[in-house]
Amino acid sequence: MTVPARRRYDTESLLEVAVAVFTERGYDGTSMEDLASASGLSKSSLYHHIEGKEQLLRLALERAVEPLFAVTREPGATSGRAIERLEHVVRREVDVLVERLPYVTLLLRVHGNTEVERWALEQRRAFDKVVAALVREAADEGDVRAELDPAVVTRLLFGMINSLVEWYRPKGSGRGAHPRMAPAQLADAVVRLAFDGLRR
Repeated sequence: MTVPARRRYDTESLLEVAVAVFTERGYDGTSMEDLASASGLSKSSLYHHIEGKEQLLRLALERAVEPLFAVTREPGATSGRAIERLEHVVRREVDVLVERLPYVTLLLRVHGNTEVERWALEQRRAFDKVVAALVREAADEGDVRAELDPAVVTRLLFGMINSLVEWYRPKGSGRGAHPRMAPAQLADAVVRLAFDGLRR
């Protein structure tokens, strides 16, 4: 009888397992034993690949944070009227969320209980400031309703985008999935809903 080969892991594949476990159990509620059990590896084998669970958390959160900021450096986010740059950022953030759904979901679940989580929350606040500045600039240019507070607009915009992690499944699998809605259609829906209310 042939013994099935044990699955081989590298840091990237361990990261996928860790993100799923962290999201399900919470980072604080996840032990190295839990990660070993989920991956089918022994704890000593895990330590061969990583220093500890905090390293996996940092790597996972970087997968969510880095592309968010990369969007703000794209040509569509750096040239043109502020309202157009803001629309570009909102549309592309939907793309990032869909593309990095497990990582963004984890980012939205962190509570700031560890140094890595506090770093992630600081990154989110810094990103919010970039978007709020765009909203303020668009209002100054006369394209956004002046009575709207930029910080509130930013929270509402990304509250809507971030809520997608609760129900959107790109492959149309799982509870609440929407198999006929492609990422581009989803971005169009978000932009239409948001900017019809924002524009003067």
